[in-house]
Amino acid sequence: MGWLWWVGGALTLGILEMISLDLVLIMFAGGALAGGLAYALGAPVAVQILVAAATSVILLATLRPWLLRHLRGRGPLPETNAAALVGRDAVVVSMVDGTAGRVKLAGEVWSARTADGGSLPPGSAVTVTKIDGATAVVSPATATAPGDTTAPGVAPA
Repeated sequence: MGWLWWVGGALTLGILEMISLDLVLIMFAGGALAGGLAYALGAPVAVQILVAAATSVILLATLRPWLLRHLRGRGPLPETNAAALVGRDAVVVSMVDGTAGRVKLAGEVWSARTADGGSLPPGSAVTVTKIDGATAVVSPATATAPGDTTAPGVAPA
């Protein structure tokens, strides 16, 4: 029944890999399966652990880089979290200058500062040029099309 511990460990690591998506824990899961195979072949516990560790290291050193190269070669990975906000439009909520201010960005109010050190009054349309920690670095939004009376990113009234 000792092999069940190895398989249970591999399954747990596989589930955790689905959360992290780093292709590291899945390599340890492969090592755990190798340890379970060593158990099934009657190896002592020390050998099982060595087989699991060696298999994990070999998978990390060989299979993981190959998988990463092929996954990244399929196309650019989509930006997530704060990086996905760069280039989005926002609206100034309270005066934004080179040191402080607040903007409404993606439905949330963010602390902000201008990229060029200028100041922007409330209601101004801006574009996020960078995320610096928890602060959105913004610049005035590009000009609107002729006849368009709404600011970029702002729904018409």
